[in-house]
Amino acid sequence: MEQINFTPDELKRYERHFLLPEVGLQGQEKLKQGRILCVGLGGLGSPVALYLAAAGIGSLGLLDDDWVDLSNLQRQIIYNTTELKEQKVVAASRALQKLNPHVELHLHKERLKKENAFSLLEPYDIIVDASDNFPTRYLIHDAAFFLKKPVVYGSLFQFEGYCTLFHPKEGGPCYRCLFPEPPDSIGILNCTQAGVLGVLPGIIGTLQAAETLKWILKVGDSLQGRLLHVHALNMKFREFQLRQDPSCPLCGKEPTITKLTPIDQPSSPPTCSQQEVALLPSISVEELQTILQGKKPIRLIDVRELLEYNICHLPKAELIPLGVLPSKMTSLHRDEEIYLYCRSGGRSAQATEFLQRAGFSNVFNVEGGILAWSERIDPFLPKY
Repeated sequence: MEQINFTPDELKRYERHFLLPEVGLQGQEKLKQGRILCVGLGGLGSPVALYLAAAGIGSLGLLDDDWVDLSNLQRQIIYNTTELKEQKVVAASRALQKLNPHVELHLHKERLKKENAFSLLEPYDIIVDASDNFPTRYLIHDAAFFLKKPVVYGSLFQFEGYCTLFHPKEGGPCYRCLFPEPPDSIGILNCTQAGVLGVLPGIIGTLQAAETLKWILKVGDSLQGRLLHVHALNMKFREFQLRQDPSCPLCGKEPTITKLTPIDQPSSPPTCSQQEVALLPSISVEELQTILQGKKPIRLIDVRELLEYNICHLPKAELIPLGVLPSKMTSLHRDEEIYLYCRSGGRSAQATEFLQRAGFSNVFNVEGGILAWSERIDPFLPKY
């Protein structure tokens, strides 16, 4: 057996790992030889980097071009108040070196772009997607696909988070199987606009770190082919099966994406103030139920995402996600009555305002969305 060498400090530091049959000396050596790139050092990247460094990953790449801001500290736990206006990779590396000086850190003080994506990702075994914008996210996953590298994915929205592992080389789906194209600007809300519960990135980031360690160790069941959904407000965990899409533009049978192509950053979406929402034509879920029980022809449109629609949807509803609504307007007629709903009323309000501006006069926002329907009409309808 090959001799494995650990310093006395390492033997003491990792002794709880050595006690685990799934890790032991050989497993810890795998971690010591592991090369991981964390793209993004924000809410998700903070716990990912801390736990990977603590676990004894030998080579850890940190990629981010941002600077520490006071608004970050509510959730980005790797930084502190004395590091405001400091470059994130520098501040993060200092914290990680203090935590574990045995980890070799590689600082990439730049933004991921088409020109540098392959050279940045290629030296690493596995990539952690802790990014917060669509251009970076699609570049990560597209470049990793061409390099045949796995990506541990995490995302956040208000009280909800998602985590999975994409590795098409091993027969699983890729990111574009789930999201073939980025949404238009109308469908995008980031943390600045929508907010995020401060502890949620810690939950999802820790799950990402766990998936990364398991992949390096080759133990347990990974999340490949399974999307884990966490709702912190209700503290519920749900799991959805993911399958490779034969028509996927990247990994499908007849791919249309054969080279790395940059994606433009969408402009900020239009948002409705409370006053504007109050002025929108709207109906209650009780009124919608009466309309659905009648014989009058209407269009009931669900503007959520496919994953949400598959969890639950209203009878007779057709799915047109908010992000693709502008490209689907040709399927709508201005003389028909259109009713729009989402999870709680925010996205459908945006959709109602958008269609009004496009010349549709008979459009109505369903107040409270499918949550209100579940609470007041059908208590057996699943909540999420």
